[in-house]
Amino acid sequence: MTVDPDAPPSTLHILAYGRDDYVEKDLAQVSEIREFLGHYPVVWVNVDGLGNLATLMQLATLFDLHPLAMEDVVNVHQRAKVEPFGNRTFLVSRMVHLGESLEPEQISLFVGPNFVVSFQERAGWDCLESVRERIRRKVTRIRDAGPGYLAYSLLDAVVDNFFPVLEAFGERLETLEDRIILAPDRNAIAEVHGVKRELLTIRRSIWPQREALNVLVRDDVPNFDNDTRLYLRDVYDHAVRIIDLVETYREICSDLMDLYLSSVSNRMNEVMRVLTVISTLFIPLTFIAGLYGMNFDPDSSPWNMPELRWYLGYPLCIALMILISAGQVYFFWRKGWMFGGQWDAPVLPVNSTDSSSQRPS
Repeated sequence: MTVDPDAPPSTLHILAYGRDDYVEKDLAQVSEIREFLGHYPVVWVNVDGLGNLATLMQLATLFDLHPLAMEDVVNVHQRAKVEPFGNRTFLVSRMVHLGESLEPEQISLFVGPNFVVSFQERAGWDCLESVRERIRRKVTRIRDAGPGYLAYSLLDAVVDNFFPVLEAFGERLETLEDRIILAPDRNAIAEVHGVKRELLTIRRSIWPQREALNVLVRDDVPNFDNDTRLYLRDVYDHAVRIIDLVETYREICSDLMDLYLSSVSNRMNEVMRVLTVISTLFIPLTFIAGLYGMNFDPDSSPWNMPELRWYLGYPLCIALMILISAGQVYFFWRKGWMFGGQWDAPVLPVNSTDSSSQRPS
C-alpha cells in the first residue's frame, strides 16, 4: 500500500458509545483505541487525511482490515461500492461540498461486529456532524443500535447532503435564466457550461452510490440486519430522487443554452430589422435624388425633365420625399414592423345563436 505524498496527515477521532454512556476525544496514537474496544458496544473511529502510512497500517492491523480494501482507501478515485470481507463490510461512498466550486470527496467505511472505521480524504469539513450530534444527545435509536445502524446513519448523512448542494445549483440556474433573457452574454453561457460540468460530477458520484445501496438493501451483508435494511430503503429512495434532480437540472442547462442562442438570434434580428427599415426608407428617396441628378438639358427637348424649370420644383421634390417616407413609416407601423404596431386582426362576426345558447339560464 502506498499513499499519495500530497495527501494531508492523518488525524484520529473516536466516538465510543452505548445505551447509557458515550466518550468522544481526539487521539494521538492508534494504540489508544484499545482501551475502548470491548468496553463500549460501538466504537467509531474517524480518520481525516490519508498521508500517514504508519497510522493506516496500524489501523489495518488493529481492526483486521483487508489489504485490498486498504488499497481502495488510499486510491481515492473509487466508485461507490459494497464489498464483504469475512465478518467485515467495506463501503465506498462519495460526498460533495459546494464552496467556490464543487468539491467531491471519497469516504470509506469499514463495518465490523462492534466498530465502524471511516476514512476521509481531508480534514476541515464533512457532512457527518449531524450523526455525531445525535449520538451525543441520544435523540434517536442510534445509541441503542449496533454498528450497522451507525453505518446507515453515515450513509444517510452523505446522501442527504446532496440536496442542499442541488438546491444551490437550482438557484444558480434561475439567476442564469434571468440573465440570459434580459442581457445574454458569453459569461452567462460559460457559467451554464460550468454548472453542467459540475452536475455531471454529481451524477458520477451518486449513480454508483444508488447501486451500492441497492446491494445493501437486497443482499445479506454482514453487520446489517433486517431492521437496518428497512432504513436503508429510505436512503436508496433519496439517491433515486437526487438522480432525478440531477437529470432535470442537466436538461435545464441544455434548455438555457438553446435559450441563449435564441436570445442572441432575436437580438440580431432586431438589429437587422432596424437596419432594413432604414434602408427601405431611403430606397425611394435615393431613386428620386438619382433621377433628378441626371444631366439632361431641358433646352434640347421638351421631354428632358421640364420640371427642372418649375418655380416650385425643389419644394415639391422635398415634399414628395417626405410624403413617401411618411407613407412607408405608416405602412411599417400597421404591419407591426416598427414602433410596436400590431397586425390587423380580422373581426370575426358574432353568432347570436351560439352566444345565446352559452348564457346561463
